[in-house]
Amino acid sequence: MTSAPQNRPPFSPAQQIDRSLITKYRKTIWNRFVGGIKDYRLIQPGDHIAVCISGGKDSMLLACCMRHLQQYSDFPFSLEFLVMDPGYRPANRQLILHNAQQMNLPLHVFDTQIFDVVADIPKSPCYLCARMRRGYLYSRAQALGCNKIALGHHFDDVVETILMSTLYGAEYRTMMPKLHSSNFPGMQLIRPLYLVRERDIIAWKNYNHLSFLQCACRFTEKIAAGDQPGQSKRQEVKELIARLRRDNPQVDVNIFRSVHSVNLDTVIGWRSARDGSHSFLDRYDDAPAPGEDS
Repeated sequence: MTSAPQNRPPFSPAQQIDRSLITKYRKTIWNRFVGGIKDYRLIQPGDHIAVCISGGKDSMLLACCMRHLQQYSDFPFSLEFLVMDPGYRPANRQLILHNAQQMNLPLHVFDTQIFDVVADIPKSPCYLCARMRRGYLYSRAQALGCNKIALGHHFDDVVETILMSTLYGAEYRTMMPKLHSSNFPGMQLIRPLYLVRERDIIAWKNYNHLSFLQCACRFTEKIAAGDQPGQSKRQEVKELIARLRRDNPQVDVNIFRSVHSVNLDTVIGWRSARDGSHSFLDRYDDAPAPGEDS
């Protein structure tokens, strides 16, 4: 006589969150996450990667994905989970720690005073804040022996950056999936969520009943309180893309693909950090490109 099978012990909250990545969100998040890593060759054997956590939904998802990948990867790599506190309010910092505990993420937390430094800048302090954050993260990651930092930027961030650069920066550029650091030799930046859509990150968050930092930036808090006029250019572009998508659901995909298929024969000018600026006139008479009558 065989005994009745014992009930399987319940999954922990961290296990349930991880399982949702390969069950309910396998197609929309996990496969896109793994696909981006493969397409852009973001992780190599022996990498020591600092996963940078701001406390928002994107970086927390990134941490879960990276940890799960490490467990089942075909090759070894190591992770550190790095949190820089730029001057969060105590409640915001506590929320990060609470979520990390719920997800079983061992954090390296370090303090800076970035918010105090940029608080009194008259125009948008976002650029300076971002540069300072990046520098601190590179420095601390390097001190931990890492050769890469991983950030939580996603597909929508990439598309919005392309449009922002065109509309407000008068240049055509994008957010790259990986970069060499200019100031920290041997360090690289990678963006493993490059192909993951924001709407799917939100769905994952809601499905797991998680609550993350919306935005702990003091500049944004001033706008919300009415102490500072206007909204960010990124928010304006996000709303523009949403309106365009109503008529053409593929519009964001087309914008994304456009930077993967630039036709240099129809570009007036371009520049590169390696070899400077160029004009189509530089080679106009050398090897004529097909014209309109061809």
